[in-house]
Amino acid sequence: MKIMSLKLMIVGLFAIPMFAFSVGFTPPVAASELESGASSAHNKDTPTELKVIIKNITNTALFIIGAVSVLMLIYGGIRYTISGGDEKSITAAKNTIIYGVVGIVVAISAYAIVNFVITALK
Repeated sequence: MKIMSLKLMIVGLFAIPMFAFSVGFTPPVAASELESGASSAHNKDTPTELKVIIKNITNTALFIIGAVSVLMLIYGGIRYTISGGDEKSITAAKNTIIYGVVGIVVAISAYAIVNFVITALK
């Protein structure tokens, strides 16, 4: 029973932001409207260089990795708090926290390396 309530709490923890930031259903749009919207959205400030596009994609991916690592830290902290003194649970929670910290370090290092390389290529 305790594990079931823990799983329900964790699912709720992730489901609430998902519902809060979800986009509502939009009806389909005609092709001509899509073309006019795309042409008006593509202005002179839109990056067309391959370096800039790669940098944006990489930075977005690293942001997602960092966010997942922070969520794993929170999850590990919750597991550690509710472990109740069980050695297996404490060890698993500590490992989750360590892996979360390693993920954050890797994401920050990769972000710095990618941006350094992109600026060095200019």
